[in-house]
Amino acid sequence: MPVPPASEEVPEASTLDITAETCPMTFVRVRLALDRLPPGALLAVLLAGEEPRRNVPRTAAEQGHLVVSQAELPGGVMRLVLRRKG
Repeated sequence: MPVPPASEEVPEASTLDITAETCPMTFVRVRLALDRLPPGALLAVLLAGEEPRRNVPRTAAEQGHLVVSQAELPGGVMRLVLRRKG
């Protein structure tokens, strides 16, 4: 992943916890959060369950956002970091 020039600021990651949500609301919440961020901003998403783990990263990528990382956390939670397109 290219590093932005020093003159270009990249906002800190915002965090969205959707561990209690079920599909299809999981991506609806993620999309609304991404829409509120400036282009290039990072969004960390905490999610749980097989369907959100599969669908949220795939749908975000299909909409042009970059999946920066995915990490397993204790308790069956996944931390997904997305970079808003733009």
